[in-house]
Amino acid sequence: MPFITHEESNGLVWLTSSLLAEVPHGFSTRRGGVSAPPWDTLNLRPGCGDAPEHLEENYRRFCGAVGTDVERVVLARQVHETTVRPCTAADAGKGLWRERDYTADGLVTGEPELPLTVFSADCGVILLYDPVRRAVGAVHAGWRGCAGGILERAVREMERLYGTNPADLLAALGPCIGPCCFETDGDVPEAMRAALGADAEPYLEQRGRKWHVDLAGLNRQWLLRAGLPPEQIDVCGLCTACRPDLFWSHRKMGEARGVQAAMIALPKEERP
Repeated sequence: MPFITHEESNGLVWLTSSLLAEVPHGFSTRRGGVSAPPWDTLNLRPGCGDAPEHLEENYRRFCGAVGTDVERVVLARQVHETTVRPCTAADAGKGLWRERDYTADGLVTGEPELPLTVFSADCGVILLYDPVRRAVGAVHAGWRGCAGGILERAVREMERLYGTNPADLLAALGPCIGPCCFETDGDVPEAMRAALGADAEPYLEQRGRKWHVDLAGLNRQWLLRAGLPPEQIDVCGLCTACRPDLFWSHRKMGEARGVQAAMIALPKEERP
């Protein structure tokens, strides 16, 4: 199903997945915030040198657009590993209003109105929703996390904690670096083959001495392996490195930049 691009009168631009239309969620771009260069303008990255008041206003704008409570956001603290953290109401505000006392590249919860947030400036960001058992997840999966199987781990954690059946899960893979721009040496393909075996091959292409890697395709493969039906996986398809008008790219811009975010929250259940 196609992703939808939204734009507000203040210039804020964000993306949503048709598959996740039932839940507040969004994938930010770099447009519509208040940060000055080199974080211009909708930077959502704490601790990079951007003014705290700018970061807070950016979150207010993005949360307002997505329909989540800015006071309750929970931010990942990403270290390119495979830790998946269950979040509760006690985590509300961590990362923006309070310190994070954890490292985790994946967040899951069954708590309503707790916006889970992960970040990217080329890496994969994936949002998960279980409409049956009512649980959500947000996962950062760069090539190391992908090779480590963090997406399958997140699905298994949702099974263990919330009783999720993978056949019920809906997943949206946001913008990330595409195979057009993700050029590597042989270490990345070797890691993917070690993790996924022959299933990795369609997403690896050798061009001369370099390899081009389809990170979104590999992350999708992990979701299929975890038991999600293919029609319940939505892939954005936009390359962060190709679109500097919309996204920051670590590969193209280095560290002097902001980041995009992907956010999802479980809505409060309406009882008859």
